[in-house]
Formats: sequence, C-alpha cells, structure tokens
Amino acid sequence: MQTYFLIAAALLYIVCAVLPPRRAGLISAVTAAAWLLHGASLWLAVAAPGSLRIGFAAMLSAALWISVGAYWLENRNFALDGLRRIVMPNAALAAALQAVFPGALVALDGNARMLGWHIAIATLAYATLTIAAFHAVLMALQESRLHTRGERSGFLSAALDQLPALLTMEKLLFRMIGFGFVLLSLTVLSGIVFSEELFGKALKWDHKSVFTLLSWLLFAALLAGRHFRGWRGKTALSFTLAGFATLLLAYVGSRFVLEVVLHRGLA
Repeated sequence: MQTYFLIAAALLYIVCAVLPPRRAGLISAVTAAAWLLHGASLWLAVAAPGSLRIGFAAMLSAALWISVGAYWLENRNFALDGLRRIVMPNAALAAALQAVFPGALVALDGNARMLGWHIAIATLAYATLTIAAFHAVLMALQESRLHTRGERSGFLSAALDQLPALLTMEKLLFRMIGFGFVLLSLTVLSGIVFSEELFGKALKWDHKSVFTLLSWLLFAALLAGRHFRGWRGKTALSFTLAGFATLLLAYVGSRFVLEVVLHRGLA
C-alpha cells in the first residue's frame, strides 16, 4: 500500500505542477491530496514496531514533503505560483526515489531510546534547510532573470516572473534559515545525548558528525554576519548553499553511497 500511495502522490504532484494558475482552488485541493498521500506513505515506510526505516531517499522524500506543506501554507500569504512549478516536480521525483530505494531498518532497543527523537529533529532540520537552499537557488535565478527579462521566454522564466519581489524572498529566506538553525542546534545536542547512551562518549567523530558541525558553523556565521554586518545578496546565497551542501554530505550523501553504490545497509 505504501508504494501505491507514493505513486499516487507523485502523479498528483505532476498534475499540480502543470495546472494553469487560474485554477487556484483545484491547485490547492490537488496539493493537499498529494501531500496527505505522501505523508501517509512516509509514515507507513518509516514507522515500524520497535524500529525505524532510514535511507537517503526517505530523507529527501521527507524534506520535499515538508517543502510542499510550507508552500501550501505560504501560498495563502504570498503569490508563490512560480514556486509551485518548481517544487512539485521535485516532490514527485523524491516520492518516486523512495519507492525505488526504501532504505534499511534500524532497531530502537532500550540502549537507543533517544534515537527516534534525534532522527525526527534531524529530519525537520534537514527539511527546513532544504527549503532554504531551494529558496536561495530561486533567488539567484530570479536575480539573473532581472537582467535578461524580455530576452527569452519559457517554463522557468514564467515561473520566476511569478515569484515575490527579491526583498520579500530574502526575508522569507532568513526566516527559514533561522528556524532551521534552531532545529540543527537541537539535532547536534540530541546527537550528543544519543551518542552518550549508545557509544558511551559525548560525540562520535565520524564523517556525519564532522559535516554536521561544519554545516552548523556555516549557518551560524551567516546569521551572525547578517545581524552584525548586514550580509545579503550573493554572500548570503553562497553561505546558504555551502551550509546545505555540507549538511547533505553529512547524511544523505553518505547514505546514497552506502545504499546505491556499495549496496550496504545502515552503518
């Protein structure tokens, strides 16, 4: 059933991406239906009695699921129809990837009772910062579009033209980064607690810990630079994308190598 839900959600996301902007009511309804099916499939795939299913595709799928939810809510306050045409195809792709690469089961025994909370917080942090990274890319494309307006017309150009003004986009970006940074900080703290329970030491210095801490430092530097030096524009975009890429390598990238390249389970 979980696979059928994923396929149905992916198809509805594609339908939502191609619907004309004038069908706002239908777009909202299709988005809600796809989001609910996607969420149900995530729950069925990840939650199991006494265990969790973890994998790079499930993490990406969860991130895009939260991205769609954020779009659906924010679209009530801002004109984000251009964002719909970009987010929905990516959400469909993430749902399809989860159907192909389901991930591996990890047992939640008594020695790892904090693992479930740690994974939940980490997923929220990754998802929020994924939205921020998408947002930063859109801002870069939108700024480039301002210098080429009228020269070319296409699907992406039409989508960018429907986005809010750059200043509004920048405000939304830093709201998301601030919220994601709080979640990432909680991820690091919960990871320390979890590491003490499972390994008997405060922090296990593996690639995931190093990349996560490096990402935390990059986002901390960005927020400090924004507050004290007024960083914006290309500097803010560069830090956002660097922090996200580092965070992606911390878990999703390593899981992709283990599952797809090396064909290994959870490590």
